[in-house]
Amino acid sequence: MQNTPTTTLGYALFATRWLQAPLYFGLVAAQGVYVYKFFKELWTLILMCVSGHATETYVMLAVLKLVDVVMIANLLIMVIVGGYETFVSRIGLQGHRDQPEWLSHVNSNVLKVKLATAIVGISSVHLLQMFVDVHHTSHHSLLWGTVIHMAFIASAAILAYMSGPMAAQSDRGHADRGHADRGHGDHGHAELAHADREPAGHPQVTRPQPGETPAATLPHPRRPEPEPTSLPETDADAEARIRAAGFPARKLLEDFDQQHPRGFDRETVARLGKAEFVAARRNVVFVGPTGTGKTHLAVALGVRACQAGHRVMFATAAEWAARLSDARAAGRLDAELAALDDHPLLIVDEIGYTPFDAATAGLFFRLVAHRYERGSLIVTSDRPLGRWDEVFGTSAPAMADRLAHHAEVVRLEGDSYRTRRATAAWTD
Repeated sequence: MQNTPTTTLGYALFATRWLQAPLYFGLVAAQGVYVYKFFKELWTLILMCVSGHATETYVMLAVLKLVDVVMIANLLIMVIVGGYETFVSRIGLQGHRDQPEWLSHVNSNVLKVKLATAIVGISSVHLLQMFVDVHHTSHHSLLWGTVIHMAFIASAAILAYMSGPMAAQSDRGHADRGHADRGHGDHGHAELAHADREPAGHPQVTRPQPGETPAATLPHPRRPEPEPTSLPETDADAEARIRAAGFPARKLLEDFDQQHPRGFDRETVARLGKAEFVAARRNVVFVGPTGTGKTHLAVALGVRACQAGHRVMFATAAEWAARLSDARAAGRLDAELAALDDHPLLIVDEIGYTPFDAATAGLFFRLVAHRYERGSLIVTSDRPLGRWDEVFGTSAPAMADRLAHHAEVVRLEGDSYRTRRATAAWTD
């Protein structure tokens, strides 16, 4: 039990954060000053152009001044919004169509890196102004301007380099604490390989033998493969996360047969491969016919997320249904959903292959609603979100709305890779 005076003192000290609120309102006023300065410079430029006194050099310098003002204003709004939410109080923008992408995962490290890069950009504009007007700029000013700009670049690079390991260590610490709190809460990772799993022309997925009956709950992970002794610690950690994720097989983006699907957004998939969507708590939905590679891409992104330091859990929709149903029957559904928060990314494979009853559909809604703006989901389905009522009934619209709000929807078109291979083998 916490000591009451100590708790009261802590709350009082924490409340002093509101002393910073007027500072951010002062920055809002400063932003208004820059808006005035922008339009004043713009009006002067227009008058000079209309009167015919504007030379090419003058126009270029004037435009650079306008760009400089805009970049400083962008820096201000980043400090105002991001700093206020980080150090004072959360800003309730959930559901707002103009919510900045970076705001959902801003923290002190992210804010410092963004500020450093913004300062480098502003310094670049200043240095460009000096070189454009080189005939009226002394060599001494050019030299020191270049030196200062390089110092900004070096400091930003060092800050970005330091922030990466700090953020990874923080995430690892949170995950380790969560694992210790839950004890053996990670029971039953999904490992069954469903008969319709998409291989997309790559290593075959292990499947149940004829006559086997899947267990009611998710089976335990497969026996870990021998771990290479030469792996550095960071690589060993990533390998451990990959094994614990419950992937049916290891799939890589590099191994995906991009020539097989008749159409899919390759640029979006490449961007998702950076795994930044996990930190941003965004979702990914792969939609397409059976055999077009949805599972391959989902697993490949999961592997990338593990390599980026995130814990991942993979299971088919049927396996998730069994897991959630067991938790509800045991009266621990809320605890199970909370335990899943230790995994920044959950993968739900093969939605649409089996329709669910109303009770099970309600469990999936609880899962999606609980993860909304709290963690990322990757979902694969053979039908678009608009037809999910065929699987989940009346729960589908609300579920699809929450899932798609912060999501990348990637549609794959084409014939089944397995059918194509079988046909090719028969003709041969």
